[in-house]
Amino acid sequence: MQKPLLPSARIFLQITHIIKMKKIIIAAFALAAIAFAPKTSDAQTKMVGGAAMYPTKNIVENAVNSKDHTTLVAAVKAAGLVETLESAGPFTVFAPTNEAFDKLPAGTVDNLVKPENKATLTKILTYHVVAGKMSSAELWSKVKAGNGKAELKTVQGGTLTVMAKGKKLYLVDEKGGKSWITIADVNQSNGVIHVVNAVLMPN
Repeated sequence: MQKPLLPSARIFLQITHIIKMKKIIIAAFALAAIAFAPKTSDAQTKMVGGAAMYPTKNIVENAVNSKDHTTLVAAVKAAGLVETLESAGPFTVFAPTNEAFDKLPAGTVDNLVKPENKATLTKILTYHVVAGKMSSAELWSKVKAGNGKAELKTVQGGTLTVMAKGKKLYLVDEKGGKSWITIADVNQSNGVIHVVNAVLMPN
């Protein structure tokens, strides 16, 4: 017959059991924290056109995977700007979607991508690019500092005006056309993309 444990022995066993349980609970929480903590690269990755836009890839490498930007990619290739947008930059690109290009008069895109119209196409596309990396937070700061609007100098040489309405930013081109930023801060290895819903036109 087993001898009953002395009170001191029972207390020791209880303490040991409690310590073991605490260690198990701490380990479980630690594993859960690791499992659910976002990876640095994943936290910055956004979905555009059904594809992940990886901040480790450049503007062209990401854009070619977006099904919403096939027209833009085709235009960039026709204008010979692929190498430029793959360079170190950095650049801020306001990227019109396919629907944005569809808003243009019928036949406009087909006409622009013809070799004889390369200069015009290049002028329009570079009007969507600003030198340097400008986040939406920086754009907001500029708008606030400018009492409701801010002017950006584009690579093309023209000016884009950034304004705000409610919690949204929009751009006004030199012809008075308006384009809203629908997806902001799509980070790239050589800059940032802000998706817009209309094609911007320079003078």
